[in-house]
Amino acid sequence: MQRALLSILFCLTLLPIAWSQLGGQRTFAFLNLPPSARVTALGGHLIAVVDDDINLAMQNPALLNPLMHQQIAFNHNFHFGDIQNGYAAYGQYIDKLKTTFHAGIQYINYGEFEARDVTGLPEGTFQAGENAIVLGAARPVDERFTVGANLRFITSRLDVFNSIALSSDIAGVYTDTASRFTATLVFKNIGTQLSPYTEGNFEPLPFEIQFGISKRLQYLPFRFSLIYRHLERWNVTYDDPNQEDNNLFLFGDAPTEESRFVTVVDNFFRHVVFNGEFLFGAKENFRLRLGYNHLLRREMLVNNFGTLAGFTFGAGIKVNRFRIDYGRMIYHIAGGVNHLSIQTNFREFKK
Repeated sequence: MQRALLSILFCLTLLPIAWSQLGGQRTFAFLNLPPSARVTALGGHLIAVVDDDINLAMQNPALLNPLMHQQIAFNHNFHFGDIQNGYAAYGQYIDKLKTTFHAGIQYINYGEFEARDVTGLPEGTFQAGENAIVLGAARPVDERFTVGANLRFITSRLDVFNSIALSSDIAGVYTDTASRFTATLVFKNIGTQLSPYTEGNFEPLPFEIQFGISKRLQYLPFRFSLIYRHLERWNVTYDDPNQEDNNLFLFGDAPTEESRFVTVVDNFFRHVVFNGEFLFGAKENFRLRLGYNHLLRREMLVNNFGTLAGFTFGAGIKVNRFRIDYGRMIYHIAGGVNHLSIQTNFREFKK
């Protein structure tokens, strides 16, 4: 109980002692998976776009707005090794409170595994999966600034090991409709395990601070977005001797011994996700998307093999009352993952 109260206190006060670690040292990493096909197609992160997409509130609760009233979405991602994950969400605007709420559930199923004893003999099978129930709300402070928060209840079961955690997101969004510009700051996954997998071994959640901007061009149906990740930590690189001869950027060989300048530049761009979205039609019913995640590319490169790791793309179309989206994220030379989403609004059926 004390840990639950402490976690809530962290969420409300944004204590600076919240921290994160990279390189697989955080639990509940599934929380960082893209919630929708649109987000997948745009580099895995989309935190500075204000429209009617209820899925965006999963990554940034301050994006909740009245356009999401009675919006419902279902998303499913087909991962490697028969791993399946998805997200479902619903939005509701309450006029008396001038507040938009949303509720959702994120899930991941790692599939069935073969259990073996210490000598390698089979002992049957077991399953593993994780879930997060999220509730969030946002309210405008004035005509340009909105604040929002999410609260998550997280459960995990890995064979006989179980864990429960509580986390939240806190965010603010500034929107200038005249210049079509948006900026945001998000504190993600602030919290703690309430019950660890093993007694006394509490592990950190994937806490992260993100800053993002987006700009819709005036004479072209195109919106670009830049997201800077891990504001709480500058160095997001790691020592990997297998990566010494890999390409630093898209083309050309990196020097065997990288200079200090090259290392700093590489580290900076690991923080940044670039994406863009073409919006065609008077009602923007057809959309093309692309993105680039340099951190993903650098971590997934393979020596002496060309790959499109880190690149993402996709499209979306609205047919009658339904918006259907597809996104593909290329992780590795082995391939990528496909994400499908369908979204509609209950108000559409009342017309």
